[in-house]
Amino acid sequence: MPTTRETNVRQWTRRRRNIELGLVVFAVLIAAAAYLNARLALGGSLTPGVMLRIAGLGVVAVAAHVAVRFFAPHADPLILPIAVLLNGLGLVLIARLDVSYADNFKSPPAASGQALWTVVGVVGFAVVVGAMRHYRLLQRYTYLSMAVALVLLMAPALFPGDTYGAKRWIFLGPVSFQPGEFVKIIILVFFAGYLTANRDALALSGRSVYGLTLPRGRNAGPVIAVWILSLLVLVFERDLGTSLIFFGLFVIMLYVATENTGWVVLGVLMASLGAAVVGSIEPHVHGRIVAWLHPFDIYLPPEQRPKGLISDQSAEALFSFGTGGLTGTGLGSGHSWLIAFAGRSDFILTTIGEELGLAGVMAVLLLFLLLAQRGLRAALTAADPFGKLLAAGLAAVLVLQVFVVAGGVTGLMPLTGKALPFLAQGGSSSTANWLLVALLVKVSDNATRTTLEPPEPAEPTPASPASPTAPADAGVPG
Repeated sequence: MPTTRETNVRQWTRRRRNIELGLVVFAVLIAAAAYLNARLALGGSLTPGVMLRIAGLGVVAVAAHVAVRFFAPHADPLILPIAVLLNGLGLVLIARLDVSYADNFKSPPAASGQALWTVVGVVGFAVVVGAMRHYRLLQRYTYLSMAVALVLLMAPALFPGDTYGAKRWIFLGPVSFQPGEFVKIIILVFFAGYLTANRDALALSGRSVYGLTLPRGRNAGPVIAVWILSLLVLVFERDLGTSLIFFGLFVIMLYVATENTGWVVLGVLMASLGAAVVGSIEPHVHGRIVAWLHPFDIYLPPEQRPKGLISDQSAEALFSFGTGGLTGTGLGSGHSWLIAFAGRSDFILTTIGEELGLAGVMAVLLLFLLLAQRGLRAALTAADPFGKLLAAGLAAVLVLQVFVVAGGVTGLMPLTGKALPFLAQGGSSSTANWLLVALLVKVSDNATRTTLEPPEPAEPTPASPASPTAPADAGVPG
């Protein structure tokens, strides 16, 4: 017979999964309503194909929920619904842009391909959730993950040619993918394992400068090595976004592991120095900086433009945000497609800004922040240092990528060309982000399971009698 506590735990777990299912269905309904709204605004009709796409999204979302229900029943009930909602909105925006691109640029549609990559991503999500019994298995492969990450990180530099000025793709016949999207997950497994084993040495106090404790010189070696590697990526691959995420992630995880603000100061100084040097000598990076500083000078006569300014994307993005105002023009009623091919990548945020307004942009950013907050909550709940660092790193890498994309598009910083997670077109990005969510689900599930397991009773000693055990109906987390 199950005890009262076990019964309470089962009921509490079932209630969380039912809440998750309700939120997943709600997320699919929001995406379906947005898709229908955009299609009708663009002059389309509700054909059977439209309803089939909506039903397909629902089937994929429910399948992901079933995987969580069976293989991660104690997981946070908000993680999956947020991912489903963001992915659904991304499919809506890409399908909406397909119509404008086909009318104005004769561009082939991308929504069907993105839907296929969503299925691939959810399959990968289900495999990770079902096959990985505990996230601590990853700690065994700390240094192997570093080797794999370095190979993938440097591989694009070995392939000829570039795409849109950056070398971030690997081409294998007709198939291409961005290894940087997967590196951000693989490398944080190494960071989490390395910092778990060496955090005591890295946390040792160093020299105090103006009240700030800086790390000791011999302990700054890992930061210097990562800094040099990020500069190599920036120089040889001209990939500003991956370089910033790669270095920023390590600094953030160093601070989480050691609680020493000196690492943050050192990281900011090194990042600023590296960006200043590379930005002045590398033409592609320099062009992005010029476009950031002088976005509207592109409309001057060619002889009056700053040297290196060749793109009008930054200016068009600001026009798009300005047109949207507070509530937007409505889905399907904007002109963000004027940014051309980039509208399906980082500049897809301008479609949100123009057609859903500032309110829509803030809602999307809050969804990303809520997903990161659930990751940090899992980090606080995890009982072991590796789990804490892994969950914190997953949340940090998500926030960093959203920051560099949103900051570049809104003019806060130079453009990076990275894809906005879940929303932008890209098979590599879609698959990698679903794997990120799968790891968050596993950390959350194992951490919550640990808090629910009753402690093993202590064996009595001759000197002192055994302590009374907790009552059978001990409380269950709410």
